[in-house]
Amino acid sequence: MASEKKADKKIGANLQAVKGMRDITGDEYYKFQGFFEKAQEVSEYYGFKPIETPMVEYSDVFTTAIGEGTDVVDKEMYSFKTKGGDMIAMRPEHTAGTMRSYIENGMANQPQPVLLYTYGPSFRHDTPQKGRYRQFYQFDLDALGSEKSIVDALVIKTMYTILEEAGAKDLSVDINSIGDKECRGRYIRELTNYYKKHLKDLPAVDKERLAGNPLRILDSKEAKTIEINEDAPDAVSYLCPACKKHFKEVLEYLEEMEIPYSINKNLVRGLSYYTRTVFEIIQDIAEEGGESKKLTICGGGRYDYLGKMLGSKKDVPAMGAAIGVDRVVASSWYANLKPRIMKDPEAYFIQFGLEAKLKSLNIMEILRKAKFPVIQSISKDKLGSQLGHAEKLGVKYVMIFGQREALDNTVIVRNMETRSQDNVKIDDLKDYLKKLK
Repeated sequence: MASEKKADKKIGANLQAVKGMRDITGDEYYKFQGFFEKAQEVSEYYGFKPIETPMVEYSDVFTTAIGEGTDVVDKEMYSFKTKGGDMIAMRPEHTAGTMRSYIENGMANQPQPVLLYTYGPSFRHDTPQKGRYRQFYQFDLDALGSEKSIVDALVIKTMYTILEEAGAKDLSVDINSIGDKECRGRYIRELTNYYKKHLKDLPAVDKERLAGNPLRILDSKEAKTIEINEDAPDAVSYLCPACKKHFKEVLEYLEEMEIPYSINKNLVRGLSYYTRTVFEIIQDIAEEGGESKKLTICGGGRYDYLGKMLGSKKDVPAMGAAIGVDRVVASSWYANLKPRIMKDPEAYFIQFGLEAKLKSLNIMEILRKAKFPVIQSISKDKLGSQLGHAEKLGVKYVMIFGQREALDNTVIVRNMETRSQDNVKIDDLKDYLKKLK
């Protein structure tokens, strides 16, 4: 008996969502779906097409792409061994899986660039806090197979437009270029020498980064490092002619599209695969006291060497970005976009009595085919309670189907504004409803 009680207690303790994850229901679900539909719509107009990649990949896909020494791989990635002995990981982001799919499915043989969008959950064992979850949602764009600067501009413009149409105001772009394999080595050497001069002041976490990935120090959130970074060498000064030309063209596109931007010399993004253009879309949020807070709601950049890192025979120049959707739908400015499947009810369907209940689902099918959305309380049996509910909801029409109507094969349709009503034969109901629209 004691062991049974202990087992019951353990089951009860685990009957909740895993820490950092949550259920999305009701209006919140529709907020997410409404955003994804808007993002898809805008992306389709700009030429992007959908792709769905698995939520799990072989771990090597992410460790190779994102890089050892990054927080994502070292601390945050959910990885485990399957029963067959394979090491797999739940995706911490979409880009690596999309590139893997591009290579595996021979998309290099299609007209280039291949423009793709995807959305859904990603997973990181991050510290849960307001607006940040261990299962989080992203909308991702990728343009694979072209090194042209217009591709960078296309991705930035598409993401910028999505956010504007979702209700975002006061947007701007933080942008930087971190060079390519021709010029980045020289910059990293200069950066390393600079940090060595400040070694005694660097926090322990950034001293570790200095040995493996000095660029990550520019992304540090440590207060002392942020102060040191103010005088750090900037990557733009070390760009080779080709990278300098590419970056200049990207900025010219932004100016032509009247997208406000600032060059942020410390912007590197957190993942190892980035090269050349890196950017973030920032929203300026007004706070009490007249101060403003900058919120990053989209980020991305070029990853021209990722394809070869994952096994392509040659480099696959590519550009991508992701929007953090959890942050968008939780924002006060979000336009609460309604998904297409969400229909405002035009009538309340009341049924009571066994004979009526038996036929009620067939009537609801007639309503569906007539594209006449209704709301109903199918488990309630009393006319009065259902009429009261309809009054509270403020629907224009009430459809009443009781025992008598079931025997006569009719439905009462009552106009709640005029209090007039008609008895309509079930066979004529579809045509009758068309006249109400």
